[in-house]
Amino acid sequence: MSDFDTDGGLEGDWEDRGELAWNEFDWERYLREQDDSIHRYLGFYEAFRGTPNRIDVVAEQMGWDQGTWAEEDEDPGDEELASEPADRPEPEIYTLHKNPIFIATKAIYLSLKRPWELTAGDAAKVPPALALGFLASLHRGEEQAVQAIHALDFGDYAMAVSLFKRALSALNQSLSLLNADSAQTHRTVREFRDQALPALFDLREIWLRVIAECRDELDRPVDEES
Repeated sequence: MSDFDTDGGLEGDWEDRGELAWNEFDWERYLREQDDSIHRYLGFYEAFRGTPNRIDVVAEQMGWDQGTWAEEDEDPGDEELASEPADRPEPEIYTLHKNPIFIATKAIYLSLKRPWELTAGDAAKVPPALALGFLASLHRGEEQAVQAIHALDFGDYAMAVSLFKRALSALNQSLSLLNADSAQTHRTVREFRDQALPALFDLREIWLRVIAECRDELDRPVDEES
């Protein structure tokens, strides 16, 4: 898989942990670092919002332009390991939070939820039914996408495709709610829609790329994998 490749990293990375034993403080620090990655992506995304190929540009800014987004999966050869000093740092730990598709999905959804939550709380600007319905559709889409990324990390491409299709169904519901005639009668909703549509279509583009790559993996003859 190309820029969205996540296969092959999970099992080996966890095996490489050796005697690593982190406490709650260590994991909290790790999770905060991963939260920073999401906000870093969002910063680039907002900066390049007007660029047609923004998802590729942002991926490059994040350092995901080397043919695979999972650079931490690389396994140095025995010769390289032998040359490392005995006190070299522990291998970097991989979890779902480092998955580039996870980071991009979470960041783009954050760009949608923040402004909606700020404006949708005012019933004079957004009807309560629309406010709750749209937020619920965002939640469903994000939840299904995260489950799909879990499946990717475990190498279950067929399940990942099914879950991404569910995420796309929720995304289509988000689009339908924003495009409804009743929603367009509210100026605040129209203004939000103009900003939200590119982000929703970017999510769709990312997921469709991953689905296509998953199907390529599923169609690959078994002999090619050995």
